[in-house]
Amino acid sequence: MQRVRMSLPYFKDLGWEPEVITVDEKYFDVVKDGLLLGSIPSDIVIHKVGALPKKWTSKFGLGSLALRSLWSFRKKGSQLLKSGLFDLVYFSTTQFPVCILGNYWKKKFGIPYIIDMQDPWHSTYYLDKPKSQQPPKYWFSYRLNKYLEPIAMKNVDGVISVSRDYIETLESRYPWLKNKPSKVITFGSFELDFEIAEKNKSKLQLVYPIDKNQINLIYIGRGGYDIRPAIKLLFEELLAIKETNPVIFSLLHLHFIGTSYAPNGTGTPTIAPTAQEMDLGEKVTEYTDRIGFYQSIRNLQEADGLLIVGSNDASYTASKLYPYIMAKKPLLALFHPKSEAATAIKDCHAGNLITLEQSSPAVKRIFEHYLEQVIEKKSPNTNWKEFEKYTAKSLTKKQVDVFDEVLELKHS
Repeated sequence: MQRVRMSLPYFKDLGWEPEVITVDEKYFDVVKDGLLLGSIPSDIVIHKVGALPKKWTSKFGLGSLALRSLWSFRKKGSQLLKSGLFDLVYFSTTQFPVCILGNYWKKKFGIPYIIDMQDPWHSTYYLDKPKSQQPPKYWFSYRLNKYLEPIAMKNVDGVISVSRDYIETLESRYPWLKNKPSKVITFGSFELDFEIAEKNKSKLQLVYPIDKNQINLIYIGRGGYDIRPAIKLLFEELLAIKETNPVIFSLLHLHFIGTSYAPNGTGTPTIAPTAQEMDLGEKVTEYTDRIGFYQSIRNLQEADGLLIVGSNDASYTASKLYPYIMAKKPLLALFHPKSEAATAIKDCHAGNLITLEQSSPAVKRIFEHYLEQVIEKKSPNTNWKEFEKYTAKSLTKKQVDVFDEVLELKHS
């Protein structure tokens, strides 16, 4: 959703007039943020479709919004495409099952389609992991995704992804994709979001307490066992500070916010247990409940320092990376060295980067430098000119380049 939302203000200037199909928000079971509507141009046509109520489908173990709304998407999309007014279908969502409609609509109406892979769809990452580390209902979702992904990819005309690894994985499974347009386009920054957050500051609550005798270091994002190596590395450095600078250590508190995708109040902590194991329980608080997008920005802005903890999977890209950078707070990121997020931080000099393969002395030096910045309240010396290539406007142009290439191939 965020990719499309941030791109909508720029599509028309780049020669494309978008219409959006989305599920009516009354069928969502996630945190809603009404302020997001204020970032969408008023002239954008939005079609809201229905979905089967989750209170019915959950009795059969079916909670996926994509599956609950698939028939409604098919009906509305077919109605629109029948008019002959559309040149392209663009799927940009992590509700991947709806992408199979691209194949259906192409056969029926001759309309090309592009899929934006914001996350892995059919992922084998958890296959060799213990059941305790697998996401909920992994057995079912793995088999469903293994069946649906080939349907969507069979006739796709182009692929966009936040990670080169995602594209390479798809090309290895479906060799014909090597002859289709593709492009790596990361998530972008959107300056309007900070204006909206500032304007509504009084309405946006902080999750953590502000205490002048406490240094708050904040992470907002998912948890999970794949970020455990980075978490352990971070906590090991925290323990080292306890030994070398107990005064600073006594002031620090780490807050991990929105770590679970489960409905609020039902999430299982995946970070706090590691802190307990390492005798850091009093220094770490995990809030599993998700919070609104603009509430996230507000919490970042009020922090003393920011943390981004990444996966041990090189293809992982942090979707909130650019709001972190735009918050202009001391920043410490722990990523796989080959991740797109690590590259962005290095290119823009946007913060302190620890990669999961660095030696202990280097990690120690970077962590201590980060804490110095936090204590002295020093913002990163970000190269904002380099950062321009990660803005929503610039990244929308890259999407449109793929759109244009797909149409050129269709008419050639």
